[in-house]
Amino acid sequence: MQIVRAAERRTSTTPNATMTTLASPTLGGAQSSLWLVEMPAGIRGPEHSFAGEIVWSLTAGSGIVRVGEVESPLEAGDTVVIPAGELRQFTAGSTGFSGVVTVREGEAFLGDGSSAGVPPWVA
Repeated sequence: MQIVRAAERRTSTTPNATMTTLASPTLGGAQSSLWLVEMPAGIRGPEHSFAGEIVWSLTAGSGIVRVGEVESPLEAGDTVVIPAGELRQFTAGSTGFSGVVTVREGEAFLGDGSSAGVPPWVA
């Protein structure tokens, strides 16, 4: 058993959102990564995919997720399961959103298919 204390969490801020690592292979020795995303109102994240299935659950606010060519609205309490390798993009609603995310295979790929490596909040 590993306990990751709140003081041990890592925070990474990008132009699109702030990600707080709750557990990962390098934080608690978890096989899957778990992080909190906080995205401000109206922000559109980059289009990208992950090597593994990724699961998002919004805890506050609202937004839109686009997976492939399908857009779907999301509200607090909604969970979306995105298959491995599927391009996806999140856009925050008028109040922004917070959510928890998990993935087991954390290599990310840009919209053009090139590897972006493993993001620091996933590592």
